[in-house]
Amino acid sequence: MKKFLPIFLLLLTGCAASLPQSTTLSGNPKADLPDLGVAPELTNTIWINTSAPLRLADLRGKVVLLEMWTFECINCIHTIPQMNAWYTAFASQGLVIIGNHFPEFPAEADLDNLKQAVKELGIQYPVDQDNQGVTWNAYKNNFWPTMYLIDKTGRIRYVRIGEGDYGNTQTAIQSLLAERYP
Repeated sequence: MKKFLPIFLLLLTGCAASLPQSTTLSGNPKADLPDLGVAPELTNTIWINTSAPLRLADLRGKVVLLEMWTFECINCIHTIPQMNAWYTAFASQGLVIIGNHFPEFPAEADLDNLKQAVKELGIQYPVDQDNQGVTWNAYKNNFWPTMYLIDKTGRIRYVRIGEGDYGNTQTAIQSLLAERYP
């Protein structure tokens, strides 16, 4: 990870996904995950593993896992097998995974290097190039890797900083997938 984590972030990410699922009065299953606000829109124009740029507004009704990463970060590299596993397991149920690549070092900003890294690392899901940090800054992000789970209505419901704790993250993914969409 890039920096030391404040305790409240560790508590938020460690506890949020372990809460049980509840049902609202309408009978609509609703995951007991906090509402952390509207997810900022994705505006990047350079994408890999997709034929067109992805926009959250076009993904309503789907759960989005947005990961902030960079290809020379060992912690980020460690998350890729799990991200690919979730992509394989849950894409057909409505999970969209996006890797937002914000470079730490100059060589990581080169598009050919990014394309090569995506290929060599076996990344199956869409990746956007965020060299100017537009998405990184919109999310007020400070750490590689960080995962944001965005619900079917476009709201951030879960944040995980760092690698690991995959069980809680998967529980949050499944809870959000189970929520009904109007």
